[in-house]
Amino acid sequence: MVLVMVFGVALLVAVLLSGLAARSVLSTSLLFLVGGALVSDGFLGLIHITPDSDIVAVTADLALFAVLFTDGMHVSFPALRRAWRNPARALGLGMPLAFAGVALLAHFLAGLDWTTSFLVGAVLAPTDPVFASAIVGRKEVPAKLRQLLNIESGVNDGLALPFVLVLIAAAAPAGHAEDADLGAIAVELLLGLLFGVALPLLVHWLVHFRLLGAEPRLQPLLPLTVGVILYAACHLTHANPYLAAFSAGAVIAAVAPQAKEAFEPLGESLAELAKFAALLVFGALLTPQLFGDLSAGGYVVAVLSIVLIRPASLLLSLVGTDFDRKEKLTAAWFGPKGFASVVYGLLVLQAGIPQGEEAFTLIAVTIAFSIIAHSSTDVPIARVFDVEELAGIPDDGRGPWSSPGGSGADGAPGKDGPGDRRG
Repeated sequence: MVLVMVFGVALLVAVLLSGLAARSVLSTSLLFLVGGALVSDGFLGLIHITPDSDIVAVTADLALFAVLFTDGMHVSFPALRRAWRNPARALGLGMPLAFAGVALLAHFLAGLDWTTSFLVGAVLAPTDPVFASAIVGRKEVPAKLRQLLNIESGVNDGLALPFVLVLIAAAAPAGHAEDADLGAIAVELLLGLLFGVALPLLVHWLVHFRLLGAEPRLQPLLPLTVGVILYAACHLTHANPYLAAFSAGAVIAAVAPQAKEAFEPLGESLAELAKFAALLVFGALLTPQLFGDLSAGGYVVAVLSIVLIRPASLLLSLVGTDFDRKEKLTAAWFGPKGFASVVYGLLVLQAGIPQGEEAFTLIAVTIAFSIIAHSSTDVPIARVFDVEELAGIPDDGRGPWSSPGGSGADGAPGKDGPGDRRG
């Protein structure tokens, strides 16, 4: 109950300060992170959470699933067909460069072996959609920039997962190499994609039966039921829940845009709650002992991963594109590490590999630094694009699942998109 009370108080303070946070460098995400740290064993000792606690894995997993599910609803397939090249560059060139760059730093500066170094690179390669939301969620920011960041952060979690699983198996002690089953990993990803596409289509088909259909006040619950069933199905079958969540959100937006619009206020609120809970729990892991366990070289790796590796890799991937200098620099900076890296970092810690604890410490500190840096700079940088108003106030009138309608043409949150989910 102490944890619930702490969460409730932090949530109240965050809501009361949210208006100020949307206009300044104040970060509600940072508030939960600091709040979790203050009540942990390292400070006040009100709650006792360790990296192997079930609550850590569950909250991070739920938060990542919820965020990817709602972010998938911001994808417009027509817009993506017209402008797929920039996200493909970021995913196909920028992400591998970041992966390799972090691995080199981890080996030469933090002293990790090559396999564990590449594992750290794979864990820190994905970017998080939450902490760039002041950029992605504002309609005055150029659509192609919002689309690039939204699609990149939504897709790269699933792309990194196979590398994380294979490298964990490769780093395992002798006799455990059989766990590196590439076929099983491929099946998990394919099942996630299959479930994410099939379940929304099935619900959409059921709605068209003459005797079926949701009354208006229950219509927002239709996408929620898809999400709940999908989450359970993925964990029961070991399908990839993150790929499933993102693809399901995208399918709902494509086949039932009015259902997507009806669900958005509820969905964004639920995703926000899950995010805040995960941040509070993750903050409780950031004890003085954890920071003390990281070497000086590890701190250099954490800082350079944020201020050098991500910016350089994305700038190289965007050479020759039609982004102007301001847009390139903004895209290069907003490569925050978040819930995907938390979940994958916990997998590393729980795998029992020889340098697993050192790797997790480096990963956790890097994520903490990234949350502080990116959640405190998104609004000021957004204002470079002359942003004055928050995007996300929905229009009146929401139709049923099967009603005609559409989403924003740019594939990112427009005036009918979510509110400011900034960190």
